Amino acid sequence: MDGGFQPRTLELAGGACAWQAWLPPGWSPGHSWPVILFLHGARERGDDGVRPTTVGLGPALLEDPGRWPAVVVFPQARDGFGWRGPMLRRALAALDDALLQLAGDPARQYLSGISMGAYGSWRLALENPERFAALVPICGGLDAPPSALARAAGDDASSDRPPAADPHAAAARILRELPTWIFHGDADGVIPVGESRTLVEAFRRAGAPVRYTEYRGVAHNSWDAAYSEKALTDWLFAQKR
Repeated sequence: MDGGFQPRTLELAGGACAWQAWLPPGWSPGHSWPVILFLHGARERGDDGVRPTTVGLGPALLEDPGRWPAVVVFPQARDGFGWRGPMLRRALAALDDALLQLAGDPARQYLSGISMGAYGSWRLALENPERFAALVPICGGLDAPPSALARAAGDDASSDRPPAADPHAAAARILRELPTWIFHGDADGVIPVGESRTLVEAFRRAGAPVRYTEYRGVAHNSWDAAYSEKALTDWLFAQKR
């Protein structure tokens, strides 16, 4: 099979849904490949299956395919939906399909998202804290599911500390073993940079392996700069569960 974008379809309970898989140069089924799940932003919602590839990670793959020796999964949220509930189940179904059909390595599953997709990435990681080898949220913030907060409170209940009401502290405790690199522009007028700063502070207090890059003077689109960082791919592909 040739590399590049490949249209695919999932048959789910709610009907068929289109998504895209990126296959790296030299892809073959005889090799085990890292897999990146990419969650798009609000403007890429729909049912065409293509729009998620046009913003964020997709253009970075086209610009320099050799930097990304991985299968990349591009699910699509429906119009009017965010990355929660059925849309996250759709994303996981696409990821599972890539692992099974496209020679993905279960120990090297990576999760990244931009804007609305960054919120979804946090939520998905918290709902599946043992699944991913690394997390890269860009210009987003925390969307903590109640189940995760309850789990964190349960962790506290077994210690001498009272359960914390702070969802950022709870997220940091749940994901403190997950290598995470957060990006944000300090001039973001859509999602304030304080969303990421608060998360970074909580993760550092928890002793978690978090990295943070803040771009001076950059507005909401910090993803082009983030995905162009050579250090990001070096770091990402070094992570393994």
